[in-house]
Amino acid sequence: MKSPPKRSAPGREIQGEASDVKRVSATVGHPVRLPNRQTSATAEGGSKKGCFYKPLPKQFRRGGYSYRQIARQGDAAIYGPTWNGCRNPSVSYEVIRIRRRNGFQIGGRFVEPAEVYPRSELWGVDGFTFTNRNEAFAKLSEISLEEPAKTRREVN
Repeated sequence: MKSPPKRSAPGREIQGEASDVKRVSATVGHPVRLPNRQTSATAEGGSKKGCFYKPLPKQFRRGGYSYRQIARQGDAAIYGPTWNGCRNPSVSYEVIRIRRRNGFQIGGRFVEPAEVYPRSELWGVDGFTFTNRNEAFAKLSEISLEEPAKTRREVN
């Protein structure tokens, strides 16, 4: 048979031993209901702006080339392009600043926000080509350390 709970102060009950501390509930005066702190999971992971951007793929094809991500540091990455029509292609490295574009509606369909590879018009600003691996990694380090406000700008 269980003994009645011990009282330490008016309105406070002590139950069990010190090892039971997690299970003890104590009230002083009126009980207070705490809000539920759990949040449900959503498809949008979110960033500081509260928007999820679909990440750049690690491999993709565009304009007769196959691109493979070699390294990524924050909003900068190195891709190794290979021309699909050549048996023995020259080795090159494309170092890019990763930009983001907002989602938009087109023809009744929503295109989700995504990270984007620089357009050719932005080469020399957001994209750089190297034939030397060490130079490519040096540029990756340089642009990944730039101030976040400059590297995180969005494109239209």
